[in-house]
Amino acid sequence: MSELYFDDFFKVVDVDPDGKKYDKVSRIVARSEKHGMHMLLDVNTELYPIKRKERFLLALSPSLVLNTKDGPVSIQEKFEYIMYGTLYEIADGLSLSPPEVEITASFGGLQLMLRGDPSHCAKFAVGQKLFLLIRKFES
Repeated sequence: MSELYFDDFFKVVDVDPDGKKYDKVSRIVARSEKHGMHMLLDVNTELYPIKRKERFLLALSPSLVLNTKDGPVSIQEKFEYIMYGTLYEIADGLSLSPPEVEITASFGGLQLMLRGDPSHCAKFAVGQKLFLLIRKFES
């Protein structure tokens, strides 16, 4: 049992910006609303179609059970799309102003890249196992 490593609302800016490479997978480009994070994410769009301008909540968690003041709570039924994978790279000190950090994770070959202010990525470490959870919201 644990807490979320990261959560924010995102809006899809683009889908397959470099062209469609796979029949059942799309790469989405999204920007977070609360923390201003930039994200690239591969999604199995046969299972979970996602379009430009859609909004969704994304959470990254080490577990599907979270600790709350009322005790342990399962979160998986609160989300529509869940993947499990490993964080394999953290690139910090990128030569940007202000400084940014970039984390990269793989979920069975589907990739996540999340880039932004290092303070929002402090709970991440290379080799961590992560659940990526998504739920869409109306714009």
